[in-house]
Amino acid sequence: MELKNAEASDHDILNELKLFDDSKAGVRGLVASGVSKIPRFFIHPADKLPKADAQLDLPVISLEGFQHASRRAEIVAGIGEACEKWGFFRITEHGVPEAVTDAVLEVTRQFHEQAKELKAEFYTRDLKRRVKYYSTLDLFVTKIGQWRDTVTCDFDDGVVDREGLPSVMREAIEEYVECLNKLKKLLSELLSEALGLNSDHLASLRCFETQKLSCHYYPPCPEPKLTLGTSKHSDPNFLTVLLQDSIGALQILHENKWMDVPPKKGSLLVNVGDLLQLITNDKFKSVRHRVVANYEGPRVSVASFFYPRNNELTEPYGPIKQLLSTDNPPKYREISTLEFITYYMSRGLDGAAILPHFEHQ
Repeated sequence: MELKNAEASDHDILNELKLFDDSKAGVRGLVASGVSKIPRFFIHPADKLPKADAQLDLPVISLEGFQHASRRAEIVAGIGEACEKWGFFRITEHGVPEAVTDAVLEVTRQFHEQAKELKAEFYTRDLKRRVKYYSTLDLFVTKIGQWRDTVTCDFDDGVVDREGLPSVMREAIEEYVECLNKLKKLLSELLSEALGLNSDHLASLRCFETQKLSCHYYPPCPEPKLTLGTSKHSDPNFLTVLLQDSIGALQILHENKWMDVPPKKGSLLVNVGDLLQLITNDKFKSVRHRVVANYEGPRVSVASFFYPRNNELTEPYGPIKQLLSTDNPPKYREISTLEFITYYMSRGLDGAAILPHFEHQ
């Protein structure tokens, strides 16, 4: 009898997930319908729900004066320390105009607040689609919803396919990606130097070539203590640059404590991805983080994830040989980006660390 009840319950949940997904209205559609209780597949286990221990003051690194040797040395030292101890840092004077960041946040909001019919053509779970709108990409893996909707744009080699974008987002995204293309080049140089390598080393590995822009929309939640905007995870890429609006909801797991990371106008957050930790042989740390749900909102953020080119996802990556020694042997085997992402996606955002799976046995 218990088994039959469990099977029936699982069947009911799958039906609910399918109905939600088939609506193509996302979480925004639920809120617009006036729900006062969240559907049960959005309810997360109690032990995984929010509880912040304190507020975290991340390292803030101004990139002003990076062209000058003495100032550049300070910046490189600051980035190296942040990547080793925190896995996250803020950057200011980064060269992305405030008008550009404000515009991309605004068009993200506009896209998600359109009528359902205007967004539906982009709704898909097909990972091969360059532009896709969805709610909880791993929904049918974890069977637990996250209280957010997302539109993701894939720019191979940093080149924007303008006509493939939703019309409301075209101009703002094009300008933002152009700015990030310049910023990623500088960050690649500074990170290389922070590793004690030549400034062009990471560029030669071609690991920052493709930019995946995820434009997140977190509607206000009627029961925020029961769910999460984004579940605990680390990023399965090399580097992430995050733009947030003024509503704080990001938390970072630091020294086994959840810490609130308040937004700061004019700054961008940069964090180490799992694959950067792998190739630096654990010198730089990828840190798990999450986004809480809240009554306020909607909250908007834009995350830029950097990967190799789409036609180079099968190229092998392993710990950088120049960083290895007898006292520091390789901790990980060589893997391709595709292998890593495939394993990551098969698990969903379950909160578990992914990198141990690829350690040398």
